[in-house]
Amino acid sequence: MPGNRIVSDQCHMQEAYEKKCQETALSLEYSADEPLNLSSPNESGKTTPAILPNVSGKPTYKLGPYEACTHIYTGLFSTIYLTQSPTPPPSHLAIKCTSPAREQPPHNSRREARILSSLSHPHIIPLLATNTTTSLSCPYLLTFPYKPFTLADLLLPSSPSPIPKSLLHNLFSALAYLHDSHGIIHRDVKPTNILLSSPTGPASLADFGIAWSPTDRDSEPPGQKITDIGTTCYRAPELLFGDAAYGVGVDLWAAGCVAAEVFVHDTGGKGGRDRGKEGEEGEREWTLFDAGELGSELALVKSIFETLGTPDEKVWPECSRFPDWGKMTFKQFAAKKWEEILPGVGREERELVGRLVRYESGERMRAGEVSGFLIFTFFPPHVSLVVFEMVANG
Repeated sequence: MPGNRIVSDQCHMQEAYEKKCQETALSLEYSADEPLNLSSPNESGKTTPAILPNVSGKPTYKLGPYEACTHIYTGLFSTIYLTQSPTPPPSHLAIKCTSPAREQPPHNSRREARILSSLSHPHIIPLLATNTTTSLSCPYLLTFPYKPFTLADLLLPSSPSPIPKSLLHNLFSALAYLHDSHGIIHRDVKPTNILLSSPTGPASLADFGIAWSPTDRDSEPPGQKITDIGTTCYRAPELLFGDAAYGVGVDLWAAGCVAAEVFVHDTGGKGGRDRGKEGEEGEREWTLFDAGELGSELALVKSIFETLGTPDEKVWPECSRFPDWGKMTFKQFAAKKWEEILPGVGREERELVGRLVRYESGERMRAGEVSGFLIFTFFPPHVSLVVFEMVANG
């Protein structure tokens, strides 16, 4: 890993800055005490209360065929608006507004639309429509069903436990479909990209803006993929050492980190590493690895090595082909036991995380193997019919 990877760190600094701005804006836009209680139809056609951001009094905009769109979120390369469907049945929609000409690789909203149009899975967010407009700032629209929650909402220290294990099963079901049926790498698995219809699910994997597909014309060659992908503490170690030939293992590592957060949250603990306090805002949510306030790659490498032990080529054979391996000398840390890393977490939960979060990417458990763990035998009411039948049939 080159010591002067300044551009990458500056990118993460910008992302961290914009994230802070977004969090501040959203704290003003949402009212937990006085939500705007509207109704939306469920699968049976009946209406049930829908929790929506409090957009009362906010300006609305016309975007393509959608007459009254209200801004709810702004990211680096997209803006999200909330609106109601212009056609029956009544429903709430999330409109992702992008400008393809301004996107920087690996961000590509047109590729995102093509990938999602080729997929059909109960736990992958469906793309309902795409539209073009004459707006210079918002020429391309992607339309999705609106989901009011994310897994990140449930992982906040103030959120109650336990988190339904079915949400993790939904995630791994989606990843198995992507990896095994299509060879697609999501490249940004994290709690905020796992959308929920309710706090009990079901869950939908979302945001395919940087996803890689072996068949899409805009995807990089398999051995020349962009390595600056993923989000801070969910980035797999091969990315940090310049492996442009990475595969689905980057998703499996990230999903293992997400699973660890869920399991630790359910113990009411902090895991084996205390993140401490964050100013006056209180304690931050626990994550398996810590990339620091600005998402530094060196900080993340140090955190991974402190936790899993400093690897060598015996522990991590594939690292010998990484272009940035061996360019720096790292302090030698002994590997911690998973009982120490995830105190209070059950044996099977620790085993699941340990089989996903390991250095050698080819040794990480495939997403389709996760359903064999006993922790997924019993589910809350929201569970896919396929999984229900699997459990019922033994």
